Amino acid sequence: MNVLITGASRGIGKAIAEIFAANGHSVFLSSRNEKVLMETARQLQSKYPAVSVKAKAFDLGSKEQAIALASWVQESVQAPDILVNNAGSFEPGSVYNEPDGVLESQMATNLYSAYHLTRALLPSMMKEGKGRHIFNMCSIASLKAYNNGGAYSISKFALYGFSQNLREEMKPYGIKVTAVLPGAVLTDSWEGFDNSNKRIMEASDIAQLVYAASQLSIQACVEEILVRPQLGDL
Repeated sequence: MNVLITGASRGIGKAIAEIFAANGHSVFLSSRNEKVLMETARQLQSKYPAVSVKAKAFDLGSKEQAIALASWVQESVQAPDILVNNAGSFEPGSVYNEPDGVLESQMATNLYSAYHLTRALLPSMMKEGKGRHIFNMCSIASLKAYNNGGAYSISKFALYGFSQNLREEMKPYGIKVTAVLPGAVLTDSWEGFDNSNKRIMEASDIAQLVYAASQLSIQACVEEILVRPQLGDL
C-alpha cells in the first residue's frame, strides 16, 4: 500500500510512518519543518531499506501548499491507498483572551489542511474505488471543551464534524473514513512533561491502533478510535 502521512516528522505522525514502513508499505511523508522531516525520512529509509520512503516539506496551513502536496504524491501514484491527515498544532488560550488571529491559524492548520488535501485527492481515490482509507487526527478536545482549549478545541470540533460528513459521503465509493480521538499523548504538545510514571500515552499506542484499523476487510470500517490514558484525562 501507498500511505500519505502529514505532520510526519515527529510524534504521532512519525510513529504512524514507522509502523507502516515496518510492515512493508511505501510512505509519503510531509511536514512544515524540512530539516526534521528529512532526518525522519533518512532514519526510516536506513531502518527499512526495502521500503520506498519519499518526503517533501509543505506548509498545509496554505490551501495552495495542500494542493501542491496532492500533486506531488500523484506524480508517483494514481492515489494513496491510505491518507493520514495528522498535520496540526496546539496554541493554548481561551476565547476571551487569546491573541487575535489564533482562531484563524488553528483552523488553517488543524482543519483546512485536511479539508483541502482531502478534496484534492478524492477524485483519484474515488476513481480507484474500494479499499482506500482516510484517517483524520482529531482529539478528545473534539468531544468536550476544557480549560485553556480555546481556538484549538474549536478547530478540533470542526475536524470531527468534517470526518463525520466525509464518512457519510464516501460510503457509496467504498472509501473508509476514521476519526482518531486520542487523549494526552507524549508529543511536542507535552514537551517537558515527566512521564516516568507512564501517566500519558505514547505515540506508538496511537500508531498501532491506526494500523490495526487499516488492516480490516473491505466490508469493515472503524468509524472512530477513542483512546485515553488509563487513569483518564489530565
